[in-house]
Amino acid sequence: MSTYTSPDRITGVLLAGGQGSRMGGVDKGLVELAGRPMAAHALDRLAPQVDDLIINANQNLESWQAFGYPVFGDDIGGFAGPLAGLHAAMLRAQHPLVVTAPCDSPFLPADLVERLAAALHAADAQLAVAKTFDQPHPVFCLCRRDLAGHLGDFLTSGGRKIDRWYGTLKVVEVPFDDQEAAFRNINTRDELAAAAQDVALPSR
Repeated sequence: MSTYTSPDRITGVLLAGGQGSRMGGVDKGLVELAGRPMAAHALDRLAPQVDDLIINANQNLESWQAFGYPVFGDDIGGFAGPLAGLHAAMLRAQHPLVVTAPCDSPFLPADLVERLAAALHAADAQLAVAKTFDQPHPVFCLCRRDLAGHLGDFLTSGGRKIDRWYGTLKVVEVPFDDQEAAFRNINTRDELAAAAQDVALPSR
């Protein structure tokens, strides 16, 4: 196992700013998985990997604040998507690098940040994104905080699609083929029920 240590400190961001439309319009991260909010599982995995942690949420702010981390909403209204959450996080991050993970991925890799940071620095890239086989996972990314202005301009011009913004940057894709299941996200009640069966299983 790699023991790479990033030369830059890293702010972790849990993205919880969506509307949860496929879960019936509920705040997905607050839905219980094995007796705890789904986001609690994701936070448990992300927090040890970063130097500090913040949460992007646009509703139920008191519930999100109960996790004990700073909570902030999008600066661009209308539930503009994960890029709006990333942009708001960049403006509030205390450290040069910002890593994101969604609130509905409770099994995210325990070495996510380590591997993204190693690849970012090795490639001298602006952004590193996780990928399993041919499938990129754009909401699992590590990027440089100084991209905030560039991303702000993209959003102000009406841009919303992650891949279009990534296409303007020097990006390195980081393979996680050995951990494909770790990137599963929970969008429906059926997926929630299936995930509950795996929570008690040992991490791989």
